[in-house]
Amino acid sequence: MAPPRSKKRKPSFRRLLKTSSVKLDNKLKNRQFKQQNADKKQRKEQKKLRQAVKDATLRKPRPLERYKKRPEEEEDEEDFVETLPTDMLEEDDLQQITAMAHKASFLTRDLSSCGPERGGGRKRRAEVVQSYEKLPRKQLKTEEKEVIHLLPIKDKTGVIPQSMERAVVHKEEEEEEEEDVHTGLEEFENEEALQSAAALTAEERQQLRTQTLTEKKLRIAALGSAVISDPTSNIKRLKELRGMLMEAEPSVAVTVRKLVMVSLMEIFKDIIPSYKIRPLTPAERSAKVKKETQQLREFEEGLVSQYKFYLEDLEQTVRDWKQKKRKRSQAVAFDSYLSLAEVAVRCLVELLLTQTHFNFHNNIIVMLVPLMNDPVRKVSQLCCEAFRKLFQQDKLGDASLGAVRVISGLVKSLSYNIRPEVLRTLLSLRIKEVEVKKDTEDTAPKKKFMNYKEKKKNLSRMQRKWKKAEEKLEKELLEAEASESKDKKIKLHTETLNIVFLIYFRILKKAQKSVLLPAVLEGLANFAHLINLEFFDDLLNVLQNLIQSGDLTNRESLHCIQTAFNILSGQGDVLNIDPLKFYSHLYKTLLRLHAGAPNGDIIIVLRCLDVMLTRRRKQVSLQRAMAFVKRLSTLSLHVLPNASVGILASNRAVLHAFPKCDLLLDNEVQGSGFFLPELDEPEHCNPQNTALWELHSLQRHFHPAVRRFAVHLCHGAPSDGSAALGVELSRRSPVELFEDYSVKDMTFNPPVATPSTKKKDRFGGGTTLLDADLQSRVERALTATEEETLDFTAAYTHTHTESDT
Repeated sequence: MAPPRSKKRKPSFRRLLKTSSVKLDNKLKNRQFKQQNADKKQRKEQKKLRQAVKDATLRKPRPLERYKKRPEEEEDEEDFVETLPTDMLEEDDLQQITAMAHKASFLTRDLSSCGPERGGGRKRRAEVVQSYEKLPRKQLKTEEKEVIHLLPIKDKTGVIPQSMERAVVHKEEEEEEEEDVHTGLEEFENEEALQSAAALTAEERQQLRTQTLTEKKLRIAALGSAVISDPTSNIKRLKELRGMLMEAEPSVAVTVRKLVMVSLMEIFKDIIPSYKIRPLTPAERSAKVKKETQQLREFEEGLVSQYKFYLEDLEQTVRDWKQKKRKRSQAVAFDSYLSLAEVAVRCLVELLLTQTHFNFHNNIIVMLVPLMNDPVRKVSQLCCEAFRKLFQQDKLGDASLGAVRVISGLVKSLSYNIRPEVLRTLLSLRIKEVEVKKDTEDTAPKKKFMNYKEKKKNLSRMQRKWKKAEEKLEKELLEAEASESKDKKIKLHTETLNIVFLIYFRILKKAQKSVLLPAVLEGLANFAHLINLEFFDDLLNVLQNLIQSGDLTNRESLHCIQTAFNILSGQGDVLNIDPLKFYSHLYKTLLRLHAGAPNGDIIIVLRCLDVMLTRRRKQVSLQRAMAFVKRLSTLSLHVLPNASVGILASNRAVLHAFPKCDLLLDNEVQGSGFFLPELDEPEHCNPQNTALWELHSLQRHFHPAVRRFAVHLCHGAPSDGSAALGVELSRRSPVELFEDYSVKDMTFNPPVATPSTKKKDRFGGGTTLLDADLQSRVERALTATEEETLDFTAAYTHTHTESDT
């Protein structure tokens, strides 16, 4: 029968670390109290001894003890004293006797008193003797000796054994003595440091801090290099390095803690294996293994435990900053909590991105997701950027699923009162394939293995044996083809996308007027092609109601249009829906864009045009296409050069998709009516009765790419010839051209040629047109020195007199 399991819980490393420090403090305090009590006791005994031996004159007189007499006896004694002849004593003798009576001590008290003191004298004498016994004295200790047998000596008489005695030294006593000496020296040094620090100048304090910091850095470097050089043997050094996170020296506490955090993070990045470590089962622990295997197990257990404690330390640092909780130790001030928390968050972010496969990765996600919504902008940006990178580099989808789950819980717990940047991180998810066509997959035939009953019923013994070997081989082939991992990836992506849409739909339903609506519409536009078909009708109605409400900005309404057409261009192409209202709204929104802040919305317009006109060319009428070409040409006059290039590229794509739009390049009028540029309905504005006169203005644009596109469109967008575009422009999409020619980085593409620096010192050929008299004055003025003063009044009077005459 196995021994009963102990109910006492094994303390954690944090508690052990705290307990060990508390035990050391208590041990030190007890030793100090014992020493103080011994010194106090010794002082008391010495004081009593001095009082007993000291001269009686230094003590106050103590009255002699007498029997209490009856009043009658006292009267008789007074009468007797009065009747004594005092004239026999001289005055000097009387004074000497009186002085002796006053100087009586406890040594004469027993003799001078009239009655016994109830054993008080014996007791005091016994106390005096005991005080001598309690004095510390040195005892002669006999040393234990160890006999060492040496090689014997052979003589004529025979073999003579040889031996040698050596004193036995106990290791425990040596260690205790060394610890006592070490702690005593530390206390002495700390006291001296505190006393001397007050007397140091500012320069000396800075030098002392630099020296202490250098020593700490060398210690950190030594421990880190020892762990990295041989992690299996020196894994316990991590505990010593983690102990430096509790640095108590006020002058270097913050710096040392930051250095230790970063050093531990780099060490763990180097020594963590490329697999996840699982706990051993009881059977594996009890089984006998090789020495190398046991050493590897100990290393893995130590690594997991130290990694866990390190993450707890980082979490505690961030928690102390959030709670504004002051520790008992005065080593770190309140002002340093934020800087320590920022370093801790950076370490957690680095481990989040690099150790996605290792233990406690979900714990790091749970720690960092709430910090994405932190009021401190630096911390929130750091966390949002970390999760954006995590989503981009996560190929399988396991880490992304865990992060999206925690983000969904955060959004729900805070009642949608979060920053829009938290939802914009979801745009970086690498989701391209999900389980959309589930019904067709279920109907497809799948290879099914026979169970045991079917095998026993239909197959013989030999056939069952062959069947078992065949199924095993097929399973191995499936694992080799990695088909299971692909199915797992699609399953993870599907579950992740369901959670993302759940977040978006909740906000659309309950918080339509919140600041999160632009991020939600942007996310829906990004993942609209993956939405399930059964949600299309409801989602299109919601988007249409949002646009018609008039509460959306230009960017939000453009995102609504993009989402609607992404839905219709994917699985929704089987639906027979004419989104005329979305076309009209986009046509109306185009004139609200300009070269200011809305210039960044042009990229959304270019994406919408690609989906609405180019891809849906069969569902779009010629009138609608011509109206959009005319309005886009008007828009290209008052936007930035990169937007003009993108818009003209979109017009080129529309001209290729609708060849009859070349009517806009002719001055002839077809049909009745005239063009109505203010009308917001593209079907009824009569675009066939106008011309693209804007292209002639764009041919004189300062940007060379705009000029080339304008000339190309004026000639009908030919594919070859002198007016054809080059490969660098014709094979690129409008969105790519918009981004390539962007001026957001204050750069001009292509670069502008620098002007000539050659300056002309005098006038050119225009001087021959001047009057001779004026020419002479100009030459005199140009050649005149600074000291000369020009008098123009004489010339003024001379000209006036000539006119008078």
